[in-house]
Amino acid sequence: MSIVTETGDEGLTGLWSGERVRKDDLRVEAYGTVDELDSFIGEAKHYVKLAETRRILDEVQKDLFRVAGHLATRTGSYVEPVAQADAERLKAYVERYEAELGLSGFVVPGETPQSAKLDVARTVCRRAERRVVSLAWDAEVPQPLKKYLNRLSDLLFILARAEEAAEGKLRYVKS
Repeated sequence: MSIVTETGDEGLTGLWSGERVRKDDLRVEAYGTVDELDSFIGEAKHYVKLAETRRILDEVQKDLFRVAGHLATRTGSYVEPVAQADAERLKAYVERYEAELGLSGFVVPGETPQSAKLDVARTVCRRAERRVVSLAWDAEVPQPLKKYLNRLSDLLFILARAEEAAEGKLRYVKS
């Protein structure tokens, strides 16, 4: 079976739920940006030095398949939606790292190669969140999915800081 189907040559693509929509549809923009985020996280995994960061990023990538799948489903219900518990899991990670790091001001992002990769992923996550919010004006998007993306950007930020702190390279902006 080839990945070349030629079915999108006229500017349409298929959703998980079977409908054909324009490739620039807000829904496609939303799940496409989540896919882009997943790729950036995959790249970051090759740079991070802390084993726990790598483990958490693996976990997040599995979650992102569910996020994208749900966004690619217009009708009916998605089989494994992101739940409130998923967002709470990310929040617990963030709170634990915040307590360990004790951040005391604005930080300069990207002080190490691995934190720079995580910071790029964070900004793509914020863009994905904006795309989902745009979609939510016209279509139903579950609150746990929106919350998950918001918590994920927080998590990517704090993981970047943990990677910097592990090398003594966490640097604050001086006013």
